[in-house]
Amino acid sequence: MPADYVIRPIGHVESPLVDRATTPKQGFEGAPSAWLVFDVEMSDGIRDLAVGDDIFVLTWLDRAERGMLLVHPRDDPATPETGVFSTRSQDRPNPIGLHRVRIATIDGNRFQVLDLEAFDRTPIVDVKPVIPPER
Repeated sequence: MPADYVIRPIGHVESPLVDRATTPKQGFEGAPSAWLVFDVEMSDGIRDLAVGDDIFVLTWLDRAERGMLLVHPRDDPATPETGVFSTRSQDRPNPIGLHRVRIATIDGNRFQVLDLEAFDRTPIVDVKPVIPPER
């Protein structure tokens, strides 16, 4: 198995969020609207996404601490340390962010989304549609 993998960003986040201390832990906890700015080369890949769609955005949390295996959930020192893979902490060996957002506006290769708690300039590594369960 290869020891290293290459992940090529497909765009980046534009957001007013820049400070870890004041950023919501989850998007539904008051995150402001933000923009997903896709590289022009991704135009064919994003062309069928539409306003109102719920999507999963996978990001590379480039400012995370990668050596963490134990964290205090929600960065609260009063909570017992927990294995990082039982939490949604950004600090983890492979800091991949998973965000469920709704597309509010599309302007070319820029998508305004709701409920994204990622920092400004966070690299986007993938987007996937939310598929509702079959009834």
